[in-house]
Amino acid sequence: MKGSVGALGEFGLIRELTSRISGTPAVRLGPGDDAAVVAAPDRRVVASTDILVEGRHFRRDWSTAYDVGRKAAAQNLADIAAMGATPSAVLLGLVVPAELPATWPVELMDGIRDECQVAGAGVAGGDVVRGETVIVSITALGDLAGREPVTRTGARPGDLVAVTGWLGWSAAGHAVLSRGFRSPRAFVEAHRRPEPPYPAGPAGAALGATSMTDVSDGLIADLGHIAQGSKVRIDIRSAALDMPAQLNDIGQAVGVDPLQWVLTGGEDHAIVATFPPETKLPARWRVIGEVLPTRGRGAPAAPGGAAPPRVTVDGAPWEKAGGWDHFAG
Repeated sequence: MKGSVGALGEFGLIRELTSRISGTPAVRLGPGDDAAVVAAPDRRVVASTDILVEGRHFRRDWSTAYDVGRKAAAQNLADIAAMGATPSAVLLGLVVPAELPATWPVELMDGIRDECQVAGAGVAGGDVVRGETVIVSITALGDLAGREPVTRTGARPGDLVAVTGWLGWSAAGHAVLSRGFRSPRAFVEAHRRPEPPYPAGPAGAALGATSMTDVSDGLIADLGHIAQGSKVRIDIRSAALDMPAQLNDIGQAVGVDPLQWVLTGGEDHAIVATFPPETKLPARWRVIGEVLPTRGRGAPAAPGGAAPPRVTVDGAPWEKAGGWDHFAG
């Protein structure tokens, strides 16, 4: 496709985008009307939304439009799965400059569509407007199939903490790209296109998960949300974390302890959950810690009378930088 978005025009762009969409049973009425109609068999809808801003969440010199589409859809669909729900549909909000090549949003839509197909969802519609920079906003919807949602507030002392999916791969890929390299390719691709374990969310709910979240801001930060919401402590066993040899090699090459990436690197969208101690977990779940009471024997002291840390590593506070915070200095 030749020309810019401005030359194509708003309605021409909409036609190009909607022509890339394939239907799914959950999307009863897709683009072309005032609003979409999405089936809700459970009579409840799980919903999540995220925004990606060029220069902050992605770079066009690092990632193709297709990569950005896959990533934008994945991080929202992972939120749906982490509630124990099955993704059903997404809506796209897109801001683009008029001079942007028309191929870029079309390839973006291809990425969104293909990631939705992996998760079993469809693209229900959206909106496009002109702006000074590229902004991609996705709203994802999901179905609980009669189950109760698995929230961040149900963890209990004695529960196991288990994770499925990669940890630290996206952060390592970002470190590689930041230094002008493009390999090891698996880690670079993990940053460009995360691969959330979508089926693990509903499966975790069926196994009796007491709390669950996806790892978007870093393992310590996201387990901190569970610990705070559940009013418990969580201790991570570093020896139980998966540390591939290549991750160690990258860390040595760039002068970073790879444990830092595993504990605080976000955007892998692995799923971490707590389970009753008697739960027989399938092999895909790796037990990495336990839930503890907030006070009592073994609770670490905090300096200056501050509140004790909600998440510890091998029984001690994690002294280095934590996870991602959009408004941190």
